[in-house]
Amino acid sequence: MCGNTEINTGSGWQVHVILRSKGGLIMNTLSRKAHVVVVLSCLLAAGAAVAVDSTQFRGSNRDGKYPETDLLKSWPAGGPELLWTTTGLGRGYSSVSVVGDTIYAAGMKSGNQGYIFIIDAATGAITKELPYGTDSAGGPQGPGARSTPTIEDNRLYVMSGRGQLTCFNLPSGSQLWQVDVMGRFSGVRVQWDNAESILIDGGNVICTPGGPGASIVALNKMNGNDPTVWQSTGLSEPSSYCSPNIINHNGNRILITMTQTSVVGMDPANGTLLWKHAHPTNSDVHAVTPLYADGRVYYTAGYGSGGGILNLSPDGSSITPGWSNTVLDCQHEGVVLLDGHVYGTAQQNPKELVCLDVATGQSKWRTTQIKKGGVVYADGMLYVYEDPSGVVSLVKASPSAYERVGSFTIPGGSNEHWAHPTIANGRMYLQHGSTLFAYNIADPAAGDGDGDGGAGSTAQPEAGMPVAGVIGLGLLAGAVALGGTRVLRKK
Repeated sequence: MCGNTEINTGSGWQVHVILRSKGGLIMNTLSRKAHVVVVLSCLLAAGAAVAVDSTQFRGSNRDGKYPETDLLKSWPAGGPELLWTTTGLGRGYSSVSVVGDTIYAAGMKSGNQGYIFIIDAATGAITKELPYGTDSAGGPQGPGARSTPTIEDNRLYVMSGRGQLTCFNLPSGSQLWQVDVMGRFSGVRVQWDNAESILIDGGNVICTPGGPGASIVALNKMNGNDPTVWQSTGLSEPSSYCSPNIINHNGNRILITMTQTSVVGMDPANGTLLWKHAHPTNSDVHAVTPLYADGRVYYTAGYGSGGGILNLSPDGSSITPGWSNTVLDCQHEGVVLLDGHVYGTAQQNPKELVCLDVATGQSKWRTTQIKKGGVVYADGMLYVYEDPSGVVSLVKASPSAYERVGSFTIPGGSNEHWAHPTIANGRMYLQHGSTLFAYNIADPAAGDGDGDGGAGSTAQPEAGMPVAGVIGLGLLAGAVALGGTRVLRKK
């Protein structure tokens, strides 16, 4: 055994990593501290592989980038190993969240009743069903659950399509509180109902009811029925299917999201509007969370409206619009911003996978071999889940050329293929309607070789424990708040 490694998360948790001779590394919670300390000598010498929980929509940083390592760089014919399939999840389009050996999925069953399904990651067995009230009937298109569960510590948060925000205790499953945010803040019901995955920030839960003087609000995460923490000041636009995020720009924290006709930046401490950029689109659909890198905010929407860049002032309190074009008009599938390039699928111009230079807006490559679909990233690769074909593709994340190195078609499920892939602990999870598929995408030659994708191979700290810090094989590139349990597999 090789010494001990401490990781302090900056959000209060410290974990203790102990290398063991078989099965990887065990992590145990030690204490709560405010600073970040990473001692890497043992891990670097051992060549640890990293697998990470996914505690919210599009990963722990809500940007579609999953910080896993040692994943397959190509797939065999027919795709990666299918570990198990679970049915009976009702109807919906949300992604799953994963903490340790437990998966959390949302779905709508008979009577438009929404449920959180708690699933054993080892077997796919549903262990609990937690009702959270009426979800979205959705009219002629898109009925079902849309919100991906957000998990922090021993609490799970979910928003229904009708605007009911519910908090559950974990692991008991008891309901702690529920708030009708649409009713409380006179929110405007949009055409296809709410499709937001809520954001936790410190002691607040942040959501978008879209009411007058309350486009965005912050509630007490411990009890949402307490007095409102803040309502958006200077913003009264209805919501637009977008999940907000918080970025750090030169030490300034900025909440970014999209509302009915705008890209907006706000102070997450008090809800003050910092800036707003008009971006009209057909049917007011702004379902893609803006992304940030190097002083720029990238935004996009579908129906031919496309996207562009907003250059932030040094303190982030104002913007200067940069380039804009219609090449990448992503409707609701999400985009990935990586090393100065944006990857995503266009809806109409035509339906294709696109790589853009974020500095100039020029396309590096475009291909119609892959149509419209959800795009996420992990370990040098793009994972694209297409609708309506159900084809899942593995593509090298490189601006130099398009190269697909594997594909398969989802073998079951029903209705639209709208859920985004989730990558956690060496696995890829895909939900298609009432069916959830678990695929082993860990590289057995690089990981622990147990063939189970890492789940169940290590001891886990308590649910939702946030961990920050990126562990490299040689250098610490920086500390990143990951919001989930970090599992380390010994090579």
